[in-house]
Amino acid sequence: MSRKSSSVQRAPTTATQRLKQDYLRLKKDPIPYVTAEPLPSNILEWHYLVLGPNDTPYFGGIYHGKLVFPREFPFRPPSIYMITPSGRFKCNTRLCLSISDFHPDTWNPAWSVGTILTGLLSFMVEDSATLGSIETSHYTKRQLALQSGPFNLKDSVFCELFPGVAKEIRASMNAQTTSQTTNANVKNEQQSNAANERERDNQSNLVNLVIVAGVALFALAVNSVIQSL
Repeated sequence: MSRKSSSVQRAPTTATQRLKQDYLRLKKDPIPYVTAEPLPSNILEWHYLVLGPNDTPYFGGIYHGKLVFPREFPFRPPSIYMITPSGRFKCNTRLCLSISDFHPDTWNPAWSVGTILTGLLSFMVEDSATLGSIETSHYTKRQLALQSGPFNLKDSVFCELFPGVAKEIRASMNAQTTSQTTNANVKNEQQSNAANERERDNQSNLVNLVIVAGVALFALAVNSVIQSL
């Protein structure tokens, strides 16, 4: 048996039962802007998604991270990581929060996975500094939100645990590419039409010049004939 596949069996019964209960609770009563899935091979490692809430610079972003639970859960808190660049947290770095393993003294065993994710989201949309947080402008956060979908598709765990979200990201990217191609074709056609219009105008001006020159030469010829009589 592989090391990964045996990790579920090695997880203590208390931690396993509690995490299963928390999973069922999350499925029955979803948390706004947040979803989570444990690894099939290891129930002590969960991966979560945070959707950027409205009226925040994270709107439109899809932020992937993970929770690593100790074997003593729920009597000890998990480690919390953010994987997707957000402009708020360092990537793949343990975050120092009151609900993380940095503060076992403030941990409450009654807190569930849902409580942890709600606390993470609440801290994310604040400006409080802590170990693992960074300071960036709202513009940077908005740009990272736009780039979060394509970034997540490079992560095989993200695509495996959240196939529906990955599918939506790909569809959105394809639609954007199609729109950009259409806009480029329209722009090229407009530029081509404008160039043709300018060429027709130049040809028309040339014809007018030839006519004017012809009339002038005719007038000169008539004038010479009259003077010679």
